Amino acid sequence: MLPVVSEEIFQNIISEITPDISSWRKSMIHYIKDENPEINSAIIELANNTNLDPKAVATGAYAVYKMLEAAFDEQAFTMSDDDE
Repeated sequence: MLPVVSEEIFQNIISEITPDISSWRKSMIHYIKDENPEINSAIIELANNTNLDPKAVATGAYAVYKMLEAAFDEQAFTMSDDDE
């Protein structure tokens, strides 16, 4: 089950992306290539095999990845607090 992406997570990721979308996207290519190369390959393949702007497709996919990653981290932190 996927975690819920809170408004706070959404706003944090958007504020991280918007100052320089191009640089952020490029950094995400390298980040996800190290973290999860299969996901990175899937994002790049999807972006290159659509009739849409490939940079926009990749940016959206990377943004969702970062939001889910943050939500998973938040949920894991919350769950570890419940264990105490």
